[in-house]
Amino acid sequence: MGRVKLISRFLEIENCRSLAVYEAHGGYAAARRVVAENWPMDRIISTVKASNLRGLGGAGFSTGGKWGFVPRDMEGPKYLVVNADESEPGTFKDRHIMMNAPHLLLEGLIIAALSFGAEEAFIYIRGEYFEPYQVLKKALDEAEKAGYLGHNIFGSIRSLEVTMHRGAGAYICGEETALLSSLEGFKGWPKLKPPFPAVKGLFSRPTIINNVETLSYVPIIINQGPEYFAGLGVEKSGGARLFGVSGHVNRPGIYELSLGTPLSELIYEHAGGIKDGRALKAVIPGGSSCPVLTAEEAEKINLDFDSLAKIGSMLGSGGVIVMDETTDMVRVLLRICRFYANESCGQCTPCREGTGWMTRILERIISGEGSFRDLDNLVDISGMILGNTICPLGDAAAMPVMSFVTKFRKDFEARVKASATVKM
Repeated sequence: MGRVKLISRFLEIENCRSLAVYEAHGGYAAARRVVAENWPMDRIISTVKASNLRGLGGAGFSTGGKWGFVPRDMEGPKYLVVNADESEPGTFKDRHIMMNAPHLLLEGLIIAALSFGAEEAFIYIRGEYFEPYQVLKKALDEAEKAGYLGHNIFGSIRSLEVTMHRGAGAYICGEETALLSSLEGFKGWPKLKPPFPAVKGLFSRPTIINNVETLSYVPIIINQGPEYFAGLGVEKSGGARLFGVSGHVNRPGIYELSLGTPLSELIYEHAGGIKDGRALKAVIPGGSSCPVLTAEEAEKINLDFDSLAKIGSMLGSGGVIVMDETTDMVRVLLRICRFYANESCGQCTPCREGTGWMTRILERIISGEGSFRDLDNLVDISGMILGNTICPLGDAAAMPVMSFVTKFRKDFEARVKASATVKM
């Protein structure tokens, strides 16, 4: 357990965004090996399955398992889509990969495409990521010129065309079916599942969607072996991941840790502890949509998918937001609620109406017009949204409200009591 250097090894190499530097440090060896040795699809998939690599964009589903869902007997094109629409508040690890090690992502993309026979791939990148787009586009041009992408990759009979597509600033397009709708030129509205994208995705063809960080671990797994990667983590969560730490810590930044590492180690050892010697109050462990942890929970929990699920939270996208004892939890929740109310696509009534309703209640509490009934209403409304929408944005809005009000109810009650006292 603890800190490792897998993806972060490349992030720390000077000018690793260039092809020459990346190759000098072993880059493209994994993809070249898979192509030269003509690995069957099943071998690639079984290797990634054995590594216990799980999706690192938020869902945490088995990566190899996901690749294996693509029908083998279906003729016609199959697509790979890279979800680089990193918009979850508190999350910034994919940006670092694209800025500092873009070829690592491209190499993982190549191997993933070979695992189910895709000959065309798309990178859907967040519209606000202008500089990462430029860096990644240059890396893509370098890889094509070197013969690693395009026709006859690595001198083989295989081909892989890659297209970059910039989003237009919609958080909802981080959801995979909304992303596909946007990529097809339609409004970015999520779709009901099934059918799942692996069977009927982009242009109604079998499609695999993977996160930037997830794909960036694939070359490392091929090079070092699935057993090595799986051994770094815990039983059902293999390897490591990048954690983006922000908030009231002395050393905010990106830290790569084995899954199963204690959250307290990340905060107090790697991130340097709480600023100004203050006490820890709360932690959001995986981006703003994850249920918040109290200080007591944070100091006992390990950073892996199953441990956090057992206490009702999530590892999410690895955005760890640390809050000290001075934090106004009511204002934090209001900011979160405003974000989701603004980003709701409006397709589902519970999300469209509920996110705005919760925001207005919190604004009323902040302005000194709140009541204790409002606190109960927040919990009730979030419960009515949870599980009743097409996509997870409704859940993403509801879970913070439910956890903040439940775990820090005294803070909310104190705000209501203070307002009542002023009125008297």
